Amino acid sequence: MSAAVVVGSSGWLEYPAGSSKADLYASAIEETDNLLVPETSVYEVFKKALREAGEDAALGAAAAMHAGTVVELDIPLALEAARYPLPPADSLIYATARRHGATLLTQDDHMEGPPGVRYFEKPRC
Repeated sequence: MSAAVVVGSSGWLEYPAGSSKADLYASAIEETDNLLVPETSVYEVFKKALREAGEDAALGAAAAMHAGTVVELDIPLALEAARYPLPPADSLIYATARRHGATLLTQDDHMEGPPGVRYFEKPRC
């Protein structure tokens, strides 16, 4: 059995767009038995997809995310997340991965280095 994985919000946006980074997230997103999805990620992805691609794309993203195990935000998780020197949503996503011993896949450059993170560098423009 593979280890649990959390896909950062950027991966959820890259994958359906078929971007050059989509393959980095494909196996994690498609192998839903090991996929953990923080509620915070659902919020972030839905909001951005709604703004940039419309209602149908946003609902499609939310449905795809629901194929994994959605991890609800609770008080202990919120308190743990507050200990990390990261932006709020990233702290919640990282704390979710840490709680479950999962690897976090992300392109957020401020996430390069912490334990349990697999960082993919964003292409430079």
